[in-house]
Amino acid sequence: MLKDEVKALPVNPGVYIMRSKDGEIIYVGKAKNLKNRVSQYFQNTKAHTPKVAAMVSNIERFEYIITDTEFEALVLECNLIKEHRPRYNVLLKDDKNYPYIKVTINEEYPRIVLARKIENDGARYFGPYLNTAIFKETMDVARKVFNVRSCKRVLPRDIGKSRPCLYYYINQCSAPCDNKISQQEYKAVFDDIIALLEGKQADIIERLSKEMQKASDNLEFERAAKLRDKILAVKRIAERQKVVSTTQGNQDVIALAKEENIVCIQIFFVRDGKMVGRENYVIKNNDQSSDSELISDFVKQYYGVSTYIPKNIILQHEIEDKQLIEKWLSEKCGSSIKILVPQRGEKLGVVKMVEKNALEALKLHLMKADANKRKMDDLMFELKELMGLKAAPMRIEAYDISNISGKDSVGVCVVFENGQPKKSDYKKFNIRSVTDANDYESMKEVLYRRLSNGIEGEEGFVPLPDLILLDGGKGHVSSVAEILGFFKLDIPCFGMVKDSRHKTRGLTTQNEELDIKRQSAAFNFLTRVQDEVHRFAIGSHRKRRKKSAFASELEKIKGVGEKRRAALMKHFKTVSAVKNASLEELSAVAGIDKTTAKNIFEYFNKDV
Repeated sequence: MLKDEVKALPVNPGVYIMRSKDGEIIYVGKAKNLKNRVSQYFQNTKAHTPKVAAMVSNIERFEYIITDTEFEALVLECNLIKEHRPRYNVLLKDDKNYPYIKVTINEEYPRIVLARKIENDGARYFGPYLNTAIFKETMDVARKVFNVRSCKRVLPRDIGKSRPCLYYYINQCSAPCDNKISQQEYKAVFDDIIALLEGKQADIIERLSKEMQKASDNLEFERAAKLRDKILAVKRIAERQKVVSTTQGNQDVIALAKEENIVCIQIFFVRDGKMVGRENYVIKNNDQSSDSELISDFVKQYYGVSTYIPKNIILQHEIEDKQLIEKWLSEKCGSSIKILVPQRGEKLGVVKMVEKNALEALKLHLMKADANKRKMDDLMFELKELMGLKAAPMRIEAYDISNISGKDSVGVCVVFENGQPKKSDYKKFNIRSVTDANDYESMKEVLYRRLSNGIEGEEGFVPLPDLILLDGGKGHVSSVAEILGFFKLDIPCFGMVKDSRHKTRGLTTQNEELDIKRQSAAFNFLTRVQDEVHRFAIGSHRKRRKKSAFASELEKIKGVGEKRRAALMKHFKTVSAVKNASLEELSAVAGIDKTTAKNIFEYFNKDV
């Protein structure tokens, strides 16, 4: 069937989307020729890499989108990967928005402020700063050394309207707000600030040193001491900016290191020849992607969301579609971007240095992971001994019920594997069979539904847990014991009981409480589990209550029944989005006619 569909594919450029039997998007790729590219997946399968072989075995169907050019296909591919995060595409977990230092030289009385993105507003931007400590120290030094304002007063409008703030009296602001310094003198200070941020500290240090010597000669020792402290602060910033290139300009240098299925990609940020920061990305490479594929996917994902792209991106390995990616990034930032893979010289030396650092970062990561694993193994063994289990509980599921007087009752399950929460396996159960505040019967319903689905092999419910923990006492354990007996399952089950202050006290079976040392790793772990399942239960109940209240409110609107309520929520996702929707947006919802859309709009905007 799939091979027949492949034969019918067009020879146009475009994007192909692979789906599993459940309809999940598992891979997104682009092609210059859709027919040729997609057919490669289903021909000569023995030559496939482990990654491609695993993906092909899970393909149930595929879709494609034709584009006019291969460049358009690249842009669409990046957008689809970001939106759907398919499992067989290499994915970055970190999507950080790093800070910049913004110098508002476009203002009459400039300031130094934090910015999260670069705007075309006439200000100067420095960064991004990957290390928060360096960012804060640089901001602090720039303000204190040069005594510039950090307030939000609008100058010159507010000059003389109030007394200077505290920073003036502790000699950390020159108080332009009260004319303690002229506008010309104040703006001149920012030449030094920009020099500091550009890494040109030598002139600043020389000038401050002369001022310190002069103050010392005049026996102004207090002023000399303050100047000394400023010099030390500037030197500290200078030392952190390691020179890695004699060529002026901005560039990012990217290299990776691998150990089995773990990859560390490191990126160095070089600005004006100085390294101003770096970042590590540790990812799993279970599909055994090549170095070139890993670097290519990293470049597309990282710069697809980056607020700043340097003129040169230097890579450890050649990548496919280098020219297309250069074009895409150039259009994205409005200036020419070059991707370089050096073979010799200074740039290759920098790449080797980044690669070496990536290897060190990877070793450190693996060492920490190994230490954490040993720690978790010890914890699981402690739980095994404490509870008298046959084996260490590698998969633990904890349950809780939340409701208000039985209304909108929700049961939840949180999962811990190897001592760590596995949030992808968390589950919510809207209670169906219990109409009052009966936590015992509610808990029985939740466990019946969870275990029956697991026994039937339903996706998302396998495997069954090694240990069940309940946020409750002996009554809860007895209720769940009935369900376990019904299914003839030998899964240990304990209740997590609380003291009078609603804090974890210990564990209980149907008959007795277990004595647990308060300072033990097991007690701390159980407290963490109980807090987590309670948090998830409260949050889930609150969401259901809001949804229920909104559904009740919609019932008051003429023409809105159960199907239209469902259609609104499916389209808008959130209650606030429905309330804030325009008449045109409401009319665009499938199943909502113009009259009903008008009724909904007027209901939520009757007081406007």
